[in-house]
Amino acid sequence: MSDPIQKEIVRSTPVGPIQIRSFCTPDEIQAYRFDEQFGTHAQYKSIYTKRETLEKHAAKKDANVVLALTENEQIVGFGVFSHPEADERWMELGPGVMMEVKAVEVSRSLRSWRIAGDLVRLMLTHPKIEQMIAYMVGYSWTWDLDGSGMTAQQYRNMLIRLFNPHGFIELQTNEPNICLKPENLFMARIGGEVSDRLRQDFKWLRFGVSP
Repeated sequence: MSDPIQKEIVRSTPVGPIQIRSFCTPDEIQAYRFDEQFGTHAQYKSIYTKRETLEKHAAKKDANVVLALTENEQIVGFGVFSHPEADERWMELGPGVMMEVKAVEVSRSLRSWRIAGDLVRLMLTHPKIEQMIAYMVGYSWTWDLDGSGMTAQQYRNMLIRLFNPHGFIELQTNEPNICLKPENLFMARIGGEVSDRLRQDFKWLRFGVSP
């Protein structure tokens, strides 16, 4: 992929304007400070607790790391859109066919200001988005139910509302980790240029039948 065009959204909040920026590079990320709210709480641990994890994702081919930044360049939100891990079943469709929304997280103090929606929107401004199958997996044991005050079902519904406007639909699968809890969630968006053959292969792969 040639160097993608970096896009930005500015969101007004009580702590000042928050800049949401796509395709952040490892060098850029290294210059930012990581909000201390991304850590381990009494009943919740952030998806990523170190800035270095974001740097590693940003260095991967085709990856889109989106950051929400304060005026003093503190990371208060992040989204990571990247290829599945090599041992995941979704790689069986072939290299570059599927990409995963691996993380969407906003500092607890800023979660009511629609920043998560901005992160998702910019993650999906990927130059190859119509040529791929984008997906997300919601594991209930990774959700901040304590900080959100939601039940697992309410949190699940919130995620569906977050991704539906971007063309994601809930799909069934027998992937073992997803099936561990009934509230777990699998959603995907199939790009307009994805072939009928790949669409059919994806349908079977969701139930463990290799293409």
